[in-house]
Amino acid sequence: MTILVYDCFSGISGDMNLGAMIDLGVDPDWLRNELARLNLPGWELKAEKDQRHGITGTKVTVVQTREEKAHRHLSDIVRIITASTLPPEVTTMAIKIFTILAEAEAEVHGVPVEDIHFHEVGATDAIIDIVGAAICYNHFKPAAVITSALELGGGMVRCAHGTLPVPAPATARIVKNMKVKLNGVDFEATTPTGAAIIAAFTEDNPPGNLQLQFKMTGYGVGQKKHSDVPNLLRVTLAETTDTAIKGHEALLIECNIDDMSPELYDHVSEKLFAAGAADVFLTSVIMKKNRPGIILSVICEKGVESAIKETIFTETTTIGLRTTTFMKSTLARKSVSLNTEFGEVRFKLSYLGKRLVSAKPEADDCRAIAVQTGLPLKEVTARLSRYPFESGVI
Repeated sequence: MTILVYDCFSGISGDMNLGAMIDLGVDPDWLRNELARLNLPGWELKAEKDQRHGITGTKVTVVQTREEKAHRHLSDIVRIITASTLPPEVTTMAIKIFTILAEAEAEVHGVPVEDIHFHEVGATDAIIDIVGAAICYNHFKPAAVITSALELGGGMVRCAHGTLPVPAPATARIVKNMKVKLNGVDFEATTPTGAAIIAAFTEDNPPGNLQLQFKMTGYGVGQKKHSDVPNLLRVTLAETTDTAIKGHEALLIECNIDDMSPELYDHVSEKLFAAGAADVFLTSVIMKKNRPGIILSVICEKGVESAIKETIFTETTTIGLRTTTFMKSTLARKSVSLNTEFGEVRFKLSYLGKRLVSAKPEADDCRAIAVQTGLPLKEVTARLSRYPFESGVI
């Protein structure tokens, strides 16, 4: 299993995280192209090599190229993310991070989540930091993320609400129940964005005592230069041979519908996947007065339920929902492109530990090959499904 190990000895911020991801091998041009799928103008992403205390890493700066006057609410940011062409896995994680931020701000200010309007973290550069974090997370597809204690820093920090003590109130709320350290440096080492990224990534942490093999280490360089502690975020890509099947808590959101046109369900499903659903399915039932109806079921991760519920209420005729928490166990997965007898084909590979147990060629690629060659689709799929095992892909 792939594990990401975060060593936050000098804290974590959104730009430091992106720097560490690029230093670990994420291509910056590819990352820019993925971020462009947000259709959000007014930014540039600069990535350059830099050093702190003789250690070389990657320094990322997100530059806003136009002035922003309006502050965004969570619903505004969710709308931007769900309207993008990014994969559902990315939009789910990005919305989860922003929801963690919104819930922290709401508690600090004593207002409902929907009334929170973001200042710094609603700006374009923060959106790029957070969605970029989700893109990089999906690139590595770690089975788990492990983190050291977060260095929060010390002193005071200036923000939209004035000068506040470190950690900022939202940061203090986010890191509740997490391992932290204070005053290792005299500035804000862990920002609210950095804390929310770590909180989202580590929500489903595995138990301790894993035997890890370190494969590669990346360093994200911070903006501060003058400190006894190098202003760096160290992230290590590791592997474990542990094959225990672990689960995590997920949500099942359902409703019964007996008064909606069947023509609308395809549209509703697309909107739910865009809002962060992991799965959407329909079940035929007989409801009161013997009316045929549908149970709409949505599986999602914690953190995106608000967007899921809003979508259901606005896109369907239901007036009520039920939410159930359950344990979800999944295999480690990754996507690869392989050269086959039909040319390059995309595959989804699933692993139990290091053992490849499932290999599925992309359905769209199979259909295209069937049309091009005239072969039956089932034959194309069968021949390709054997390929990763026979070619020794692991």
